[in-house]
Amino acid sequence: MGQKKDLTGSEKSKIVRYLAEGCSSLKIAKLLKRDHRTIKRFIQNSQQCCKKRVDKPRRKITAHELRKVKRAAAKMPLATSLAIFQSCNITGVPKSTRCAILRDMAKVRKAERRPPLNKTHKLKRQDWAKKYLKTDFSKVLWTDEMRVSLDGPDGWARGWIGKGQRAPVRLRRQQGGGGVLVWAGIIKDELVGPFLVEDGVKLNSQSYCQFLEDTFFKQWYRKKSASFKKNMIFMQDNAPSHASKSSTAWLARKGIKEEKLMTWPPCSPDLNPIENLWSIIKCEIYKEGKQYTSLNSVWEAVVAAARNVDGEQIKTLTESMDGRLLSVLAKKGGYIGR
Repeated sequence: MGQKKDLTGSEKSKIVRYLAEGCSSLKIAKLLKRDHRTIKRFIQNSQQCCKKRVDKPRRKITAHELRKVKRAAAKMPLATSLAIFQSCNITGVPKSTRCAILRDMAKVRKAERRPPLNKTHKLKRQDWAKKYLKTDFSKVLWTDEMRVSLDGPDGWARGWIGKGQRAPVRLRRQQGGGGVLVWAGIIKDELVGPFLVEDGVKLNSQSYCQFLEDTFFKQWYRKKSASFKKNMIFMQDNAPSHASKSSTAWLARKGIKEEKLMTWPPCSPDLNPIENLWSIIKCEIYKEGKQYTSLNSVWEAVVAAARNVDGEQIKTLTESMDGRLLSVLAKKGGYIGR
């Protein structure tokens, strides 16, 4: 009878069956011709694994301490549970209890990312809002580019997993495995594009103008009526390839100049409704932590998601501009969110 040889699956099943029949560990060892210590060790380990977890009672805190924790959580956004409790001079509370208490009054959140706004930026945002306050925004074409990676943002891969289930395997690649650059526009209730920027093309003034010529102007703009072209206002942000003198001059030769080319305040993605369209598309293509294996597959996903965005959704975004302008003025040029 060997002591060091591990029990086979068949032997383990027999041990369980013999135990159910009331056999002792010594009798089972004789029946299986195995060392008694091996049988006893297996039985003890099995019993330990089957022990139910006994939840220890939480360390109770007083109502006064609870109020202190609530005030500290409000004053210390994004602080850890330990830092919050230490600021209240409450010690001896384990992390699980701290988190359970905080869940009743707070939520775990990430810091919001927003562009830095100095005094000059805020003044320019206010001037912009005043200038376009009476504009008919149904005639404005809102444009922008979006970069889409194969893996999407890391935080989007999180989600609930049922007890007893293993988390699915997620590919890990350097820099998200690459991605594609997409350009699109929205006007009233219509989506223009999306159009794909060829892989390897870096958008400078020259390549940006050529891109617009091959996609926007040839495939969409030239099909529009003369009255539409006369009234349309073209919006683009202040990216170097957009706002350069050569790009501005090229657009002027296309008839997009002066009042037909919207001036844009610095650091203002929150004012561009197409940013919300990008959010809708990204939520769709990366739902359930989805990843892609090729640039072509992620581009096809963008196209499919864009087709599912209906005219009412786009109209809701473009009609939100009056409210955004009023919010900018009310906040004296401050960030308004999206």
